[in-house]
Amino acid sequence: MASEEDAEQSYVPQKKKSESEDDKRRKKIVPGSLMKALMRPGGGESNPSDGDQIIYHCTVRTLDGVVVESTRSEHGGKGIPIRNVLGKSKMILGLLEGIPTMLKGEVAMFKMMPQMHYGEEDCPVPAPSSFPKEYDLHFEIELIDFSKAKVVSDDLGVLKKVIDEGQGWESPREPYEVKAWISAKTGDGKVIMSHTEGEPYFFTFGKCEVPKGLEMGIGTMTRKEKAVVYVTNQYLTPSPLLPMIEDYEEVHFEVELVHFIQVRDMLGDGRLIKRRLHDGKGDFPMDCPLHDSLLQVHYKGMLLNEEKTVFYDTRVDNQGEPLEFSSGEGMVPEGFEMCVRLMLPGEIALVTCPPDYAYDKFSRPPSVPEGAHVQWEIELLGFEMPKDWTGLNFQEIMDEAEKIRVTGNRLFKEGKFELAKAKYEKVLREFNHVNPQTDEEGKVFLDTRNSLHLNVAACFLKMGECRKSIDACNKVLDATPVHAKALYRRGMAYMAAGDFEEARFDFQMMIKVDKSSEPDATAALAKLKKQEQEVERKARKQFKGLFDKKPGEIAEVQVEDRAGGEITGENQKNDLSALFLERDDSQHCNEADGGQYGMGWFYSLWPSGRRIFSALGIDKCTIL
Repeated sequence: MASEEDAEQSYVPQKKKSESEDDKRRKKIVPGSLMKALMRPGGGESNPSDGDQIIYHCTVRTLDGVVVESTRSEHGGKGIPIRNVLGKSKMILGLLEGIPTMLKGEVAMFKMMPQMHYGEEDCPVPAPSSFPKEYDLHFEIELIDFSKAKVVSDDLGVLKKVIDEGQGWESPREPYEVKAWISAKTGDGKVIMSHTEGEPYFFTFGKCEVPKGLEMGIGTMTRKEKAVVYVTNQYLTPSPLLPMIEDYEEVHFEVELVHFIQVRDMLGDGRLIKRRLHDGKGDFPMDCPLHDSLLQVHYKGMLLNEEKTVFYDTRVDNQGEPLEFSSGEGMVPEGFEMCVRLMLPGEIALVTCPPDYAYDKFSRPPSVPEGAHVQWEIELLGFEMPKDWTGLNFQEIMDEAEKIRVTGNRLFKEGKFELAKAKYEKVLREFNHVNPQTDEEGKVFLDTRNSLHLNVAACFLKMGECRKSIDACNKVLDATPVHAKALYRRGMAYMAAGDFEEARFDFQMMIKVDKSSEPDATAALAKLKKQEQEVERKARKQFKGLFDKKPGEIAEVQVEDRAGGEITGENQKNDLSALFLERDDSQHCNEADGGQYGMGWFYSLWPSGRRIFSALGIDKCTIL
């Protein structure tokens, strides 16, 4: 009894499959409207089904034997069989229903009433000109072949039939370098091109060096795969492989993908290029050192001059020892690390790097001139992933966190704020899975997490992202509302953003919650007052005489610019806008969050400011 109840509870009704357009059309079929006569039996035991590509000849005759149309050359056709994909291609109803009953090589005659061919109401296939669609007709079909096909283009202009499966899962894409054996035939079997001897055909993916449809098909292949790529004329673009595109309706390309070289445009602008010279071990990218790791590499650095001058080689200049470094710590040039993170163990890659990702922002070797483009030939020998925190006790977790925090502090002192922030945020992410068990552990955990959030806030402030710095401080104040250091850092962020009132509130609150912070708060308030006075001084100088006028006289005011000239009308708007952009670069903040910081501080200094701005038509001005 219990088992029956369990079975009833575990039963979940299957969601009914939505009815396709072809299913709806099949409902129109009435007995006697489609009849089949076997003319020659086929071979095998399977029949074509949805998703299969079918290749067949078709001859249409009237009931008294007159040929209406045919794909066969002996009956006036082009000799090119028809290719369709069941369930994808638009087909007349009689063939949609009849061909799935056939075997490979079979020849059958289908007698169809008009509603089964082009006489069907709302037939999706247009009838040929002068076609007798109102008559019963005989359709002689020879099913040449059918097989599973990959639809490469949605309009079925490019299809692929796999002959031999390839290796791995990676497929070539722009700007990979590809080697392949390729031959091409027309739809009627005429060979028009063959590159199957000597060296495989070499081309760069995305450079229009093969017809567009062929490239699309190869882009779905893996190493060592053999396939036939069927390409219709709209995808037969001229190329070095097939310069002359005649009036081919379609071309069948037989392709064996011999090899491809992974080439990556790391920045998307062609400046930092990683080209794989030797394959590594493992699957890309799962076995790459994507996360911060300890890496061992051999590399040779070369200048991009005619001589390819070598300026450093670990095998020569480092006594044959590899370079060992930790990624994510700014220990090698940025372009170098970006590329190594996408390498497999044992892989050798050639990296071409622009100066701003090489040595312009990094300690430059003596023999590398300023602004030099360089190449590195890099071999990734191996790497060690960071320690997994799973299974560690609380103290071990905090020890690991402290190591990462110390590294972040070093990077911060070196001015590498983005890298430092990444270190702090890594620990904060790991902390989402840490559960202190005692009150003492809880206190240690909270203090450490608050410290990390404030370090993140400091990084954002240095990077000029005040809103994000404030948000990081808020995370601390949400957990500990009387945290003096968080109030101080948030106050500094508010001040940098120009929100003087909010900054003043935080500095004054510091003194209330922690008397020992009074010297720091007092110094911050003095700095705030000085900055407010500076802003006021600039504003009064900019608008000398403007604030002495009554609102009704604003339109007549003329303001002298710095050069002693006069500015009126529209130019007043421009000068006022310029005021809010005159900010000390060290305190400039990017406030792209929709004007969170407006002109509230400005209005508090000059209560009549809103009327002035309204008169000038810029009452909605915000600090950028």
